[in-house]
Amino acid sequence: MAQLWSPDSWRSKPIVQVPSYPDPAVLKAVEEQLATFPPLVFAGEARKLKRALGKVAAGEAFLLQGGDCAESFAEHGADNIRDFFRVFLQMAVVLTFAASSPVVKVGRVAGQFAKPRSADTETVDGVTLPSYRGDIINDIGFTAEARLPDPQRLLRAYRQSAATLNLLRAFATGGYANLDHVHSWMLGFVKESPQSSKYRELADRITETLDFMRACGVDPEGHPELRTTEIYTSHEALLLNVEEAMTRVDSTSGDWYATSGHMLWIGDRTRQPDHAHVEFCRGVKNPIGIKCGPSLAIDELKRLLDLLDPDNEPGRITLIARFGSDKVADHLPAMVRGLKAEGRNVVWSCDPMHGNTIKATSGYKTRPFERILQEVQAFFAVHRAEGTHAGGIHVEMTGKNVTECTGGARAITDMDLSDRYHTYCDPRLNAEQAIELAFMVAEELKKERLTRERPRVVAAE
Repeated sequence: MAQLWSPDSWRSKPIVQVPSYPDPAVLKAVEEQLATFPPLVFAGEARKLKRALGKVAAGEAFLLQGGDCAESFAEHGADNIRDFFRVFLQMAVVLTFAASSPVVKVGRVAGQFAKPRSADTETVDGVTLPSYRGDIINDIGFTAEARLPDPQRLLRAYRQSAATLNLLRAFATGGYANLDHVHSWMLGFVKESPQSSKYRELADRITETLDFMRACGVDPEGHPELRTTEIYTSHEALLLNVEEAMTRVDSTSGDWYATSGHMLWIGDRTRQPDHAHVEFCRGVKNPIGIKCGPSLAIDELKRLLDLLDPDNEPGRITLIARFGSDKVADHLPAMVRGLKAEGRNVVWSCDPMHGNTIKATSGYKTRPFERILQEVQAFFAVHRAEGTHAGGIHVEMTGKNVTECTGGARAITDMDLSDRYHTYCDPRLNAEQAIELAFMVAEELKKERLTRERPRVVAAE
């Protein structure tokens, strides 16, 4: 029998990866203030996302999830939000065409501020200070004052999330997402890419399809679905005091929803079944992601699913595989087989970023593009072999021309990293690398689609 749940029941459980605030009374006052603020998202939107993810779980759609490693206060602005949205839309169009099915777009945005850390402190030149945990908690500057957790940052993060969401909604419904615009941007990418010949065929096929639609009288001006889009928000549910403050009862269903974002995920460092993060997430009805790394045993995964999704609800759980390119074959097949045998309705998504982080010879933390691609290819290969649906990708990316991940069409080297290394935390794909990855994922989706269609062709014969 399931234990009773409330938005604060997590407080009775063990917890890791939380900051230590110097004044609990100030923190409590901020939490109480947050609890009076309007929701950032609504229960009906979270339900709509869950239905869309249910189609992904059934093999009828594909999940594109991406955005910043950690949002920052300094880089927040209309241009950065626009550039991210623009790249994200281009990726989605490429994937939609390749899969011949809808793409569910979920940003790591409007709430992805806090980051778990491998150590509570860091030492530089003999000085040891608390680790930087994201702008929502402390400052990246390496001073004792900067690294002190400040509750007022929680309020600033809320306001920034609200502003980001407002602009994203305007972009999504105000004409910026017009399919003709997105296609034009994509053609610009293909023209400028050093490997343009590699992407030309798919781009030309999309052009021909749009020309055919226009000849048939189907154009964005007469069809709102071609000039608007749906985009949802997501973040790691790390700061449970914030999640608790933003959790509300849905007046139409009586269920609890986290209104800080449409989708939450539990990280690889906080997914202990008897700990606070799982306890909180089991009680809200939002779609929930679980990061699955090499240390996750199949029995523990099944226990997590029993706790978080006892009804085996399609769209409730997204499993975000993050093994590393050289470990996928060792871990993923057994997981997929184990859950398939039990008929679990989950979305399988690939995070090719976190398991492929290395330290470059130049001293910068980076992620080689070829390893990212190898993990995606291995992920799809496992699902083809097991007869299951490779349902999505989860990437850390930006709309800017940064130099944080090596490789790609521009062949960024270790020595190039210092040119535009702007991340506050982990290295991100730049705009070109993100679209390049989408074209390569498109090839995998095409293989999956042809494999799926082959039995129908044989049956028709």
